[in-house]
Amino acid sequence: MPYPANNKISLPSIEELASGRRVIKAGGADAAMHSDASSSRLPAVGKLVIVGASTGGTEALREFLTPMPADGPAILVTQHMPVAFTQSFADRLNSLSRMTVTEAVHNERILPGHVYIAPGHSHMLVRRSGSSYFIELNQSEPVNHHRPSVEVLFRSAAQCVGANAIGVMLTGMGRDGAAAMLEMREAGAYNFTQDEASCVVYGMPRAAVEIGASHESVPVREMAQRVLARVMNGATKNRS
Repeated sequence: MPYPANNKISLPSIEELASGRRVIKAGGADAAMHSDASSSRLPAVGKLVIVGASTGGTEALREFLTPMPADGPAILVTQHMPVAFTQSFADRLNSLSRMTVTEAVHNERILPGHVYIAPGHSHMLVRRSGSSYFIELNQSEPVNHHRPSVEVLFRSAAQCVGANAIGVMLTGMGRDGAAAMLEMREAGAYNFTQDEASCVVYGMPRAAVEIGASHESVPVREMAQRVLARVMNGATKNRS
């Protein structure tokens, strides 16, 4: 399916999207977004959204990322994809998204407003140093037959990010990431899985649901709204 050839587009802030005000989505289609989230302003620093995807994930990621505002929390993505394609995939998403989308680089600092795509040659992990998070890449053996592996990314989030993480499992075949998503939940993260009806392959999300790793199953077209509402809800609780 061809992607629209549009440049960066003007999209709403976190508070506008999560509070349910009308927004203009990529490609010019209007969508009324509904949420019970507070409309208070959220500083995105400190929250990380951790995403895993496989079969069907390229389109699911487009649907998830294009509504995200420029000031959104940092997003780390492991998508099962050969090394020859991850850079061009990141470039394509960057052309469609308000957030800055790049192929991840070893030791770079993780910043709000950025999306980091795991390169096809390496596992991607989160590393914490003081109050900052950094990308770590390594070429250790495949996990669950994959490198990059969702399991590796999610486990690092459980260990280093804890309750500051929001997990998202999108469409994909197999079970990669399910066990580590449960570890994320046990460490205090809040987790979403793509619902069966909107998945190309309901494998990885199903595996996460079956072991109790998911808090909510959500249609992919609503995932951005629900994730941002959860980020804002957590910030409101922290201030109370």
